[in-house]
Amino acid sequence: MTQEDRIPFVSRAAILGIMTAVTVIFTYVIRIPIAPTRGYLNFGDVAIYFAAFTFGPWTAFIAGGLGTALTDIMAGYAQWAPLTFFAHGLQGLAAGMLFKMFFKQETDNKYSFWLGLFLSGISGTIIMVLLYFTFGAMMFGAGASAVEIPGNLLQNGAGIVLGILLWSAVRKAYPPVSRFRW
Repeated sequence: MTQEDRIPFVSRAAILGIMTAVTVIFTYVIRIPIAPTRGYLNFGDVAIYFAAFTFGPWTAFIAGGLGTALTDIMAGYAQWAPLTFFAHGLQGLAAGMLFKMFFKQETDNKYSFWLGLFLSGISGTIIMVLLYFTFGAMMFGAGASAVEIPGNLLQNGAGIVLGILLWSAVRKAYPPVSRFRW
């Protein structure tokens, strides 16, 4: 029986609910509109990367996708909700999977550790930015969609850095949190 098999369903459901709510709050509280595509920048990526590094790929996929899609609906951007679910869900899944693959056990090589965290974040960034660009190009044209790329890269970069800092602080304050990865 693996560690993942020992996490009770009730604990997984509670973590998913809490992380979905945290993602909604991080996404909803600060929204910066982008005129050409009628999208917006936000801090939801902080919660997605935190979930990926702390609770694993499946929590990041569900909470990241659902939390950001719900925010789109609540904030009047319902046309983006289906794409948002998959773009941010796959972003969290990719980052969490890569992190899980590289860090079954924390290594003594700090360079490798930080490089792995960075690569995990970059994989999620590539997926999210490409999906938003592709969908935006179909809806509004490639030129209008390209306007969002720098903002999406900045949003993801901040999400990676702040997500890592939050993950590190929570792990230091409550080491048993690592048992809740799946």
